[in-house]
Amino acid sequence: MAKESLGELTAVDLREVWEDEARDFTPWLARPENIAALSRQLGDLELEVEGVEVPVGVFKSDIVALDTLTNTKVIIENQLDKTNHDHLGKIITYASGLGAGIVVWISREFTEEHRQAIDFLNEKVAPNMRFYGIEMKLLKIGNSLPAPDFRVVARPNEYVASVNSEKRGMTETKALYLDFWNGFKDHCTKTKTSLSLRKPRPQHWYSIAVGRSKFQISLTASTMYNRIGCEIYIRGVNAKKAFKLLEQDRNGIEEITGKLEWQELKDGQDCRIVQYRQNVNIGEKTSWIDAFDWLKGEAETFFKAFSQRIKTLPIKDEDEDGEEKE
Repeated sequence: MAKESLGELTAVDLREVWEDEARDFTPWLARPENIAALSRQLGDLELEVEGVEVPVGVFKSDIVALDTLTNTKVIIENQLDKTNHDHLGKIITYASGLGAGIVVWISREFTEEHRQAIDFLNEKVAPNMRFYGIEMKLLKIGNSLPAPDFRVVARPNEYVASVNSEKRGMTETKALYLDFWNGFKDHCTKTKTSLSLRKPRPQHWYSIAVGRSKFQISLTASTMYNRIGCEIYIRGVNAKKAFKLLEQDRNGIEEITGKLEWQELKDGQDCRIVQYRQNVNIGEKTSWIDAFDWLKGEAETFFKAFSQRIKTLPIKDEDEDGEEKE
């Protein structure tokens, strides 16, 4: 391609698009597609909005969300201008008032002092809390529409703790799970995959986004049952309805995945659609590569079979109280 045919990126003033933080920018960011874009940029979070302009005493937090991978409350504080001490105070006030474990501070520009402050907080309080600094940009080429660009300028350094430090105080089983999922993530990176891989946690499951809130691919490893599994896990008030709608296309889905177990979980509102592989002892590390290959292959197949079907299900999304949005 000739050099002359390339366009040039130019920056657009945020206030040309969003005149007011509370009235314009916050509602835009809270939309599912935009909060998903922020999640992808952060890399190790899967955010679901629980509320906007949430009261914290006499103040209001811009956005309160949930990281569904760790079930951790998240506050998101927005600025259309350069960072200042007022908003630094707000993120600490809101985090303490709402019991948040994750803070995301978005601004047009981070001063070096405030970036260092985020790094300092991460060094002192990780892994109990995590702080992220995001510079919000708008870019366009020629006369194109401006496109949002989330730039991470400060984040936890792998929660400022190595795998070994994470293991302190863990049970032997949890340490095994952490090693197993770290090995799985490394295996996927080396062998290449289109899956969105998150930071592993010391638990028997590993979650992968499938493109819609309340739905996820969940990979499991059980030391009790000596098995591994891959499933679509469905949560929320619409879980049973979504399950029934997917089940209507069971033949089409199983043409891709093979035969699955369709578990409506009648004692609760959640549902799962799962494939197990039996007689896998993850306590034997010699079995890990084979297990990683199976889990990776099943997750990629599940994503292919379910992602688009889930995105187009004729159900309403839910608000922070679990009620359907209009």
